[in-house]
Amino acid sequence: MNVKSETNYKKFWDEERETRSKEERDIIILNRIQEQLEYVYNELPFYRKIYDSHNFKPSDVQSLDDFTEKVPIITKKMLVAEQKENPIFGGYAGNFSEDEIARIHGSSGTSGTPTFYRVSKDDWNRAADVHAMAQWAAGIRPNDIMQIAFPFALFFGGWGVLQGAERIGATAFPTGPMETERQLDLLFKIRPTVFSATPSYCLHLAKKGKELGYDMANCSVKRLLVGGEAGGSLPNTKKALEEGWGASVHDCASTSEMYPFQTNVECVAHQGVHVYTDEVYAEIVHRENPNVRVESGVRGGIVYTHLWRKSQPMIRFWSGDESYIADETCSCGRTYPRLPEGVLGRLDDMLIIRGANIYPSAVENIVRSFQWSGPEFQIIAEKKGELDEMTVKIECLEEKYSEEQIGTWKQEAEAKLKVNLGIRVKVIIVKTGVLDETIFKAKRVVDLR
Repeated sequence: MNVKSETNYKKFWDEERETRSKEERDIIILNRIQEQLEYVYNELPFYRKIYDSHNFKPSDVQSLDDFTEKVPIITKKMLVAEQKENPIFGGYAGNFSEDEIARIHGSSGTSGTPTFYRVSKDDWNRAADVHAMAQWAAGIRPNDIMQIAFPFALFFGGWGVLQGAERIGATAFPTGPMETERQLDLLFKIRPTVFSATPSYCLHLAKKGKELGYDMANCSVKRLLVGGEAGGSLPNTKKALEEGWGASVHDCASTSEMYPFQTNVECVAHQGVHVYTDEVYAEIVHRENPNVRVESGVRGGIVYTHLWRKSQPMIRFWSGDESYIADETCSCGRTYPRLPEGVLGRLDDMLIIRGANIYPSAVENIVRSFQWSGPEFQIIAEKKGELDEMTVKIECLEEKYSEEQIGTWKQEAEAKLKVNLGIRVKVIIVKTGVLDETIFKAKRVVDLR
């Protein structure tokens, strides 16, 4: 088969766009924001109602600072309430005929009624090119075979990943999540060069593959494209993935409400997750006040805005994710800002234990640093008398071990958690298989308070 070598492919998918100066890009962003504000205020009753209640008019925004300071946020709860009041797509759907709609998708509905999203054909087509641009930055090329183990169902899941692969011209192998042995059997038969799934599922497959006798660290996969949960940018999780698969890891930081355009991705330079701000504008704001922007390098909540989407656009959507941003140009040559450590975790997942703010992602990074720890762990918060207590159950890799060895591991884990988290944490070491295996997204926290 005659395929191009890596050196014969162009470096950028869209060089002019990806290497623009910040000043040029900010002008484009502001123009798109102003156009979107006029559109949603005049055409979408949901936004007009919110803006009128805040005495806001689109003409109030004459700068990016105005946008942050003056435009109210929207939240997932507001979207759900709006669709309940104005079924089925809510007053932010846009005036589109059925022959203009490409897709109807929705949230998983795990906490109640799913939120539904219509995507117009124009929007869907644009999203494919943006996904291709992001995947190209991660090193994916037409001669790659990509096995995609994200779900293909109501949830947007793997659909955007598939879009990008197809637009690039790579060979797509969309398996979705399936029985573990079958997934691994197909992987070693088809021999993909890229595997895409959640970090938790990739860790699960690395562990199971080794148990079943597969040489995972020397398999055909050269790149892991991971997303759907925090973890792909955590140093120790990334190290475990790299060693388990013998592949480079590229994190995709996203949230389902911004799909199909949410395409932040870690490039081949591995200096953080690029944020495509001229497609989906990202602001890092104060966690208690979303109308206050924080400086570069300071942690805060992420607020997203669709700059081009007309079918159900999200304008200043509060994602609930926490991160910080860096503006320096990446060594890959792309001038987009970056999330140096990806998404750090969800603000609403944060646990307050005896006055300390504890993020599951921080616990994960510590757990992954132990050579003996398996892919599964669980955080349990409970009330003991007047005090909050936290227990971390950690699965061990070794099948044979002594009580003395367990005691050593427990002491090591409790000491490291105390130093890094600032509070005393009880650790319980459990055998492999005691904790539920992760097939898609991991559920790490059990709050019993």
